[in-house]
Amino acid sequence: MRVVLADLKGRGGFVNKDTVVGGYGSRFRGFSWTTRWVERARKLYQNVPSIHVAYLAAIFADAGHDVRITHEKAVEGDVALVLSSMVDHRHEVEWAEETRRRFRMPVGFFGAPATHTPELLANHADFLIKGEPEHAVMRMAAGETMTGIVQSPAISNLDTLPFPAWDLFPRGRVRHAIGRSLLAAHSAFPVLSSRSCPEFCTYCPHRITAPYRSRSPENVIAEIEEICRQNHRAYLIFRDPLFTKERDRSMAIAEGIIRKGLPVRFECETRLDDLDKDLIDLLHRAGLATVTFGVEAVDPATLRKVGRRPIPPEHQREIVAYCRAKGISTEGFYVLGFLTDTVESIRASIEYSVDLGSTLALYKILTPYPGTPLYKHMKPLITETDPEKFDGYTPTFQHPNLSADDLRYLLAAAYARFYFRPSWGVNYLGLGRWHLSALRRLEAYLQRRHVEHHIAFFGAQGSKVNQQ
Repeated sequence: MRVVLADLKGRGGFVNKDTVVGGYGSRFRGFSWTTRWVERARKLYQNVPSIHVAYLAAIFADAGHDVRITHEKAVEGDVALVLSSMVDHRHEVEWAEETRRRFRMPVGFFGAPATHTPELLANHADFLIKGEPEHAVMRMAAGETMTGIVQSPAISNLDTLPFPAWDLFPRGRVRHAIGRSLLAAHSAFPVLSSRSCPEFCTYCPHRITAPYRSRSPENVIAEIEEICRQNHRAYLIFRDPLFTKERDRSMAIAEGIIRKGLPVRFECETRLDDLDKDLIDLLHRAGLATVTFGVEAVDPATLRKVGRRPIPPEHQREIVAYCRAKGISTEGFYVLGFLTDTVESIRASIEYSVDLGSTLALYKILTPYPGTPLYKHMKPLITETDPEKFDGYTPTFQHPNLSADDLRYLLAAAYARFYFRPSWGVNYLGLGRWHLSALRRLEAYLQRRHVEHHIAFFGAQGSKVNQQ
């Protein structure tokens, strides 16, 4: 059987799918000078293939089937599976309909939208896989014909899965920035050493499809060895939401990399309270180049209302500073527009992101994703009817304190405040502390201009910002 797996390149802005936002995906479109620059940078240096497609390719190939992977072109086969997203679902539907029409072959969808918003896709496919797709695909590979809604229970022992079949992907340059360097990695591969998330944040889609499970360190190391055998100078992107949640397990993975002398560099996402200096030292010896982490908001009460455990600012500053001293890049994630947010509270989070001193920062607008507890809570407030607007950067609900224009302005202001300052450039280039008085004066001037823009936009409300 010839199996076509479609990992389609998103249209319109910088589109991330696969493991991003629990599989719903995100779309970043520049809407100001700073954000347009950020969009271009992400398009150039964040281009990696789908790990879920790679897993399915391995299952079919191990069963003796002919696997074809496409990023755009419609390909003839006996059956096609399309990775679904919310932000690019119209494009994916168009591809499915064209494939069904041209080649008279059945087409199915898998991923978060196929699981949680099947109404978007049901009329455009022969079947939808609900849940993590591997169980259903194993049945397909064994000869089962799929129709309608196909239940796919989560695999409890992740070590039983084959390793992702990266060798079946079309050859081409994969670009991904390593640390502070704008030089692209020769080979960049996502790795899932665990699935789902053990935390209980009400706004996060990572934990809504299946329970948290992790792979053994030995199994992860064996996968890394296989990647190294096939690729020189591999760069790994651990896509676990909390890579260091199980400290002993992450230490064992790092120790295995060191013991076997595997020539890799890698990045991971985690909570900063799941990091300490000893663990950072070990991960750095193994090749850690970048740590990404969620701050979300600076106000502990805001975080508690959405089920997120606050992390003491002193610990966050200590870990970010220690990573900087080790040459490890850091990127903090922030969410603007929690229901208790005001102009002042968002301003405080933006200023905290600057003060924290991470290498990069990513800001999004609170988005109620289907299947999350937040979605159920906010449903009466949701005003947006276009699913593709649930992209993480578009206001989709009526905020009790802020208008949609307010949220858009604050999002643009966050990016401008963080990136449009001399100290960010110095920090990004790893030049350490900067002392030139001219640069300090320029930074002070830009900060004043930032406050003036706030006051001009928000009027009397903006004047409160100047008093903080």
